[in-house]
Amino acid sequence: MTLNVAMIATGGIADKQLAPALAEAPNARLWSVFSRDKARAGDFAAKHAAAAPNAAHDDLDALLADPDLHAVLIASPDKLHAGQAARAAQAGKHILTEKPMATDRSETSAMVDAADQAGVKLAVAYHMRWHMGHRKLFEAAQQGTFGTLRHMRIQWPTPAANADGWRAKSDVGRWWALAAVGTHCLDQIRWFMTPSCGEITRAEGVINRAVYNGPHEETALLSYQFENGSTADLCASVLFKGPRVMELYGSDGYAICTETLGPHGEGRIETHEGAFEYTPSNPYVGEIEDFAAAIRDDRPAEVDGREGAANVDLLLKAVGA
Repeated sequence: MTLNVAMIATGGIADKQLAPALAEAPNARLWSVFSRDKARAGDFAAKHAAAAPNAAHDDLDALLADPDLHAVLIASPDKLHAGQAARAAQAGKHILTEKPMATDRSETSAMVDAADQAGVKLAVAYHMRWHMGHRKLFEAAQQGTFGTLRHMRIQWPTPAANADGWRAKSDVGRWWALAAVGTHCLDQIRWFMTPSCGEITRAEGVINRAVYNGPHEETALLSYQFENGSTADLCASVLFKGPRVMELYGSDGYAICTETLGPHGEGRIETHEGAFEYTPSNPYVGEIEDFAAAIRDDRPAEVDGREGAANVDLLLKAVGA
């Protein structure tokens, strides 16, 4: 069965990455679109060939009432996720939400509970898990190629021209650099490290807001320690340009990923043994296909609501909440 998916919001990520990925995914398709502006919803639905007879909506409940709709993909600003997810769950629709899944702990708990009570799947869209180089590297790490994992480091700068974007403000967002890319860094760290190193037991951070003097972090430097003593650190910033780098260090080897972080599923990976070869593919298609498979096979998505909640908890701790 092809999964009929409604796009909730029509911003840049929905337009440039998610809708094209739905068009490419073998087991899912764009069915309908919600926007506060019905004309905008109509334009988006037409551009991306939404399949529903009545595809454009500015009333979320009307969209969710469609019996042929199976799931929603929430691509709205962060503070809107929880309410939209609750309404989708009540309507019996499966939920794939952009990251971070919510902006406080009560919201993440409510989202998980709503999905559980409704018997629907709740997944969080961390597309970097579906970078084929990262997946191959993860498998190698878990098989012991690098020995015991000792440290992981990620730097992901994403320079902003100004503080005009919604993430820099408090009305619909809670973090800036951390919500844009830092949450992905945290997910990669937890994905690679926790299977063999245990849970994070210590977290420390330095937060900078000194350039734009706004409510949200501009640069975040975060450090973690795991149950077995292994460590990780990340730098997420909107203030400077630079290489996007992910490094993994073990007792018997290392891997350095350069420009693999981002939307395209490409970049270079070098290990202590030389070039690490992989076949690039669209990571957004991978996350959508995993979501469709979780529904079809009645299993948790790879990044389910509980894992998404753990990520939000760490984001909140990073800013002292």
